[in-house]
Amino acid sequence: MHSNYKNPVFWISTLVITLLVIWGAVAPEGFSSIASTVFSYTTNAFGWFYLMAVMFFVLFCFYLAFSKYGKVRLGKEDERPKYPYFTWIGMLFSCGFGVGLVFWGVAEPMTHFGAPPFGLGVEGGTEEAARTAMRYSFFHWGIHQWSVFTIVGLVMAYFQYKKGRGALISSTITVKEPKKKASWKTTVNTLAVIATVMGVATSLGLGILQINGGLNYMYNVPQNAGIQLTITGILLVLYLFSSTTGLDKGIKYLSNLNLGLALSLMVFVIILGPTVFIFESFTVAVGDYIQHFIEMSFYMTPYQGGTWVKDWTIFYWAWVIAWSPFVGSFVARISRGRTVRELIFGVLIVPPFIAMVWIAVFGGAALNMDLFSGTAITAAVGNDVTSALFVTLEQFPFTSILSGLSIFLIAVFLVTSADSATFVLGMMTSKGDMHPSMASKIVWGTLIAAISVVLIISSGLQGLQTASLIAALPFTIIMLLMCRALFISLRRDHQAEVKKMERSLIETASKQIAVAKQTEEE
Repeated sequence: MHSNYKNPVFWISTLVITLLVIWGAVAPEGFSSIASTVFSYTTNAFGWFYLMAVMFFVLFCFYLAFSKYGKVRLGKEDERPKYPYFTWIGMLFSCGFGVGLVFWGVAEPMTHFGAPPFGLGVEGGTEEAARTAMRYSFFHWGIHQWSVFTIVGLVMAYFQYKKGRGALISSTITVKEPKKKASWKTTVNTLAVIATVMGVATSLGLGILQINGGLNYMYNVPQNAGIQLTITGILLVLYLFSSTTGLDKGIKYLSNLNLGLALSLMVFVIILGPTVFIFESFTVAVGDYIQHFIEMSFYMTPYQGGTWVKDWTIFYWAWVIAWSPFVGSFVARISRGRTVRELIFGVLIVPPFIAMVWIAVFGGAALNMDLFSGTAITAAVGNDVTSALFVTLEQFPFTSILSGLSIFLIAVFLVTSADSATFVLGMMTSKGDMHPSMASKIVWGTLIAAISVVLIISSGLQGLQTASLIAALPFTIIMLLMCRALFISLRRDHQAEVKKMERSLIETASKQIAVAKQTEEE
């Protein structure tokens, strides 16, 4: 950990997270009260800013993909990607948002089905509520979410592989290479580290709650702090062990396993579930998603009041922005050799498509059962959101096997995400070292687990949401600066390339004229 000794980013961010852990452990009620206050203030004052910023990221991604800059290769012109496409997508999905999707894939559509978005005038439990639930679930897990990861990954990959800069956020927000002693670099990198820890802790916390919820539903294991601490400890050991194997072994193999297992579960539910309903509801939801795209992107309720948008859409956008330094760094790490267009379409289109299919399969099956078979999945989800997936799987044959595989899938997703996060945090706090020390990974792995447990015990799901919101706000501004730096740099590079070509043509023409004159004289 010698590279960290003189790095203020490591010490400041470690101190801040450690103090939060101690505060939450010693005074959980006070921690919860402050968290609730900050949550309310942030969503009320800056909700509009999150919506506007994320829509800008979506438009910026599409502009770059279809523009003349889309063919720019992230590396040398003759470089090609290191990882096969399936492995690359598996790593994106597993280390991106796989665990969150498994948690919300059934829970979100069923929650919206029972309590539709406020202000739309839709009655809960109806066919219209089911359609609205699928539309908003697709929206929350669609391209808006992944545009955030795309932006950070693309900007970091560009400045690392085209400009030769370090793998740090501070190296990507200015067109010129920042000075080594620039004081703002420490602030930017520290904010990125804290945002990453909070974002990863949110996902780890959700996964721990869901594993506990699944064990409770299937095997009557109690849902309490002791069990959650035990689950956290087991996961901590697993992902620290995985981190010793490196990127090309542990994460690569686990990512392929994740994607393969997730696809297998989906195929099973499609075949044995309401197959035609799943395909039809998917088709309708895609159409609704496209039709209401702009409306949902800017939907708020200033005239009616209510907190639905703040509790769902704004929370999601804050969550992904908090995750983005980690996911973006990881996307950049595995995308060298791809073009700008390949990276954008690979990250912006494929994972959201998989997410929509997952929601249509599992959420669609649950909706079908409540609408036409008289089940009470909506009520079960309302009572305990962590049991959503397991209540649904209970309606299928081989329930115990499917539930066991689902718990295993969640655990592997968590191990993969946390393993990737310890690598990225180690890199971010050791001045961009692409081979961070094991000691650094252990420090961050332990702190992520600790803050997850503190947030769960002190204020549960709302504590996890608040952590993401607080960390995301300053990083949204940093992301806008990253977009500006990327655009200006791409434009200057293109202009330089055009001038180079013009000079080359002029030189060639001059040589041809000189040769022609010489020939005439002879």
